[in-house]
Amino acid sequence: MVRGSRPAPPVRLSRRTRPGPAAPAAEHPVTWLRVAAAYSWRLILVGILVYGVFTVLGRFQLVAVAVFLALVVTSLLRPVTDLLNHVLPRPLSVAVALVGSLLLLFTLLALVGNAVAGQATQLAGEFRGGIHRIEVWLQRPPFRLRPATLTGLQNQITSYLSSHRANLLSQALSGLGRLVELITAVALALFSSVFFIHSGERLWRWTRDQLLPREARPTWDRAGHAAWRTFAGYTRGIIIVAATNAVLVGICLLVLRVPLALPLTLLEFFAAFVPLVGSPIALGVATVVALAGRGPLTAAAVLVLIVVIGQIEGHLLHPLVMSWAVSLHPLVVAISVIAGSIVAGVIGAVVAVPFVSVVWAVRCALRPAPP
Repeated sequence: MVRGSRPAPPVRLSRRTRPGPAAPAAEHPVTWLRVAAAYSWRLILVGILVYGVFTVLGRFQLVAVAVFLALVVTSLLRPVTDLLNHVLPRPLSVAVALVGSLLLLFTLLALVGNAVAGQATQLAGEFRGGIHRIEVWLQRPPFRLRPATLTGLQNQITSYLSSHRANLLSQALSGLGRLVELITAVALALFSSVFFIHSGERLWRWTRDQLLPREARPTWDRAGHAAWRTFAGYTRGIIIVAATNAVLVGICLLVLRVPLALPLTLLEFFAAFVPLVGSPIALGVATVVALAGRGPLTAAAVLVLIVVIGQIEGHLLHPLVMSWAVSLHPLVVAISVIAGSIVAGVIGAVVAVPFVSVVWAVRCALRPAPP
């Protein structure tokens, strides 16, 4: 060191640049594994939540069905009521919309009952002849069933009905009990829809103010509006799809002169409310009626009708009508329908898709906007 010069300050390594022992590879999990684990526990929580909701609704199935029907009626009749409210008072507008829709429904049911009653004798003869044609058809290639085999099948069916007569009677009585529950649910739904149509916004604001703190109300207002917009859009969209399917089926059945064309058309309309599976089941019933009443050629034409209408519904109607209401992948729709049917039967299959759509819309509404 030269005399008179200052010693140089010591050089220190910072903590960031100071070398240290390398972390073992086990402390750094694979990125895709960490992401999969994060999504897995979230999916498990969502599954537990959905199962819990359906379990609670199953305990109060009558009330849940009534409220669901009331919301469906509200989504359909609310625009009509708002239109009538320009010239009529609000209570009178609600009454006109509800009574008019009930009269239209009862008129349609009366037409169906009249058609069935008028064709009862003719249908009985056609079905007997149709069953004979089916037997002859089964005796020919490629089935080649012997008459003794067919007679044995008929005897087995007759003996089964005779031995299980008491069980079938008890099931019929149970069905009458379910019918009473259904009538009760419909009455409760109509009673609730009167208030939903007349003052739904006031009911929502009262519920929001009673249950939510002031700072959370704007967020849940946004979520509630998104949920209602999605539910109403889905309901109107599925009715448009169901009505279009029913018109196409009715025209084809009338052209093919299939018995019970009007009741089968109405069955197709209501079956379309179960996405993906309802319409094929209804058209399968139409195929059986066509086979018994008109023969194999007409039944084959109805089978072709099933394929054509399924393609129109899946590739034209659903993408055009439902895209503005819900944005769910067909795989999500299929899984939702199957899961809903497992949990709550037919009601679960009907409710599953709108429920998932509403949950997704609320999730999108509550998601913070990207920076």
